[in-house]
Amino acid sequence: MLTITVENFAEAAILRCQGRIVRGDETSILCSAMHQEGRRVILDLAEVDAIDAAGIGALVSLQAAGIYLKLMNPTPQVREILNITKLDSIFEIFESQLPAETTGSTRTRNECSSIAL
Repeated sequence: MLTITVENFAEAAILRCQGRIVRGDETSILCSAMHQEGRRVILDLAEVDAIDAAGIGALVSLQAAGIYLKLMNPTPQVREILNITKLDSIFEIFESQLPAETTGSTRTRNECSSIAL
């Protein structure tokens, strides 16, 4: 199961993902990101323990739809998949020590179950 918490900042939205980005759950990430119209989207992957082909497809679909994604704090398992698929050369990937709670942010829990692109 994938849980996404959205933190909105003036410069970007951070989608903190927890769980697995896999077939059936990948639409949650699509929905959350698509609601950030015209904003930069940072996916915090620090608590993602697995990603499959459908999850990778979701990331690529967002990039193709014109949503500029940055991937933050991927776990070793996720980083390995990004490396194997060569997506580490497409997405900006970085490590950050951003606190879980940041002053001035607005947090909402994702309630999307599906989205049509």
